[in-house]
Amino acid sequence: MANLKKKNQMEFLEIKESRNTSDVKYQRAKARIAEMKKFYSSLMSYALFMAFLAALNYYTNGWNYMWFLWAVFGWGIGLVFKAIKVFGLNPFFGRGWEERKIQEFMEEDEQQNRWN
Repeated sequence: MANLKKKNQMEFLEIKESRNTSDVKYQRAKARIAEMKKFYSSLMSYALFMAFLAALNYYTNGWNYMWFLWAVFGWGIGLVFKAIKVFGLNPFFGRGWEERKIQEFMEEDEQQNRWN
């Protein structure tokens, strides 16, 4: 009887743990999608505003001095950094870098503590 009760508790814990894992993954995916939506919204704003500035530049002095390019360059730099953050395009710490390092340190710790 005690074995059956213990087995049921273990099954319950396994089910609860798998639900928590899937909930965490769902929340992470949802947060990532929100960041991507925010980026695309910023990209759309950028395109519309730069088109407006280009039209204003052309209206005021033709293409004699293209001052709107300063805004294109400045805002574009910020947009590039945001894209790097959202899509994980960092050349130094690429996708999965953190997880690989955690796994590496865990294996190293396991090797060191194996005989203790």
